[in-house]
Amino acid sequence: MRSWVCSSPGTHVWLAVIAITSLVIALVPHGLETYLLHRNSSNLHQLAHHPMRALLGSAFWIENPADLLLYAVLFEVFHAPVERWLGTPKWLFTVATAHIAATLISQQVVLVAIRLHDVPRSMAHVVDIGVSYGLAASAGILTYRLPNPWRWLYLPAVLAFFLVPLATDRTYTDLGHAISLAIGLACYPLTRGKPVAPERAPGAH
Repeated sequence: MRSWVCSSPGTHVWLAVIAITSLVIALVPHGLETYLLHRNSSNLHQLAHHPMRALLGSAFWIENPADLLLYAVLFEVFHAPVERWLGTPKWLFTVATAHIAATLISQQVVLVAIRLHDVPRSMAHVVDIGVSYGLAASAGILTYRLPNPWRWLYLPAVLAFFLVPLATDRTYTDLGHAISLAIGLACYPLTRGKPVAPERAPGAH
């Protein structure tokens, strides 16, 4: 267990911080919970007034503490293998780029929609936090870790998981997920020289 954690330190430090902030959200009064979530959101209002805090803080909170176990599993399935494979700096570059770019692009789309009166002005103040953009990026770049034929089974499944909601629900979060996935896939140059998981020989057990 210790070697597993130490082999992907960034993943587990991030997860530990999320566990702490989730505990805070679970214990504080509702009014303080609302304040903390809005203060650390990457919505238009916070990006305009506190851009660094909005971009950084939003990556360390989840809206529902009950989802912590699910995110812990997803971190172990996607972030930990990618960090172990690429190394912490390249993994962090991938997820940070995706989180920042997806946030800024999706919020710019929200701003345009507000100006066109397609959505209410209250959209500038919604709670916009979470770790899913980084997860989408790791899910994308993990494609290159898999050997054939698993890579070509995994990739369509991941594309469908993120693009079908974008086509059907068309939310700004879905747009952010699609952007993050694309960034993860576009980070292929970071994988050059890195080993692909070995293919199993026919009849191997």
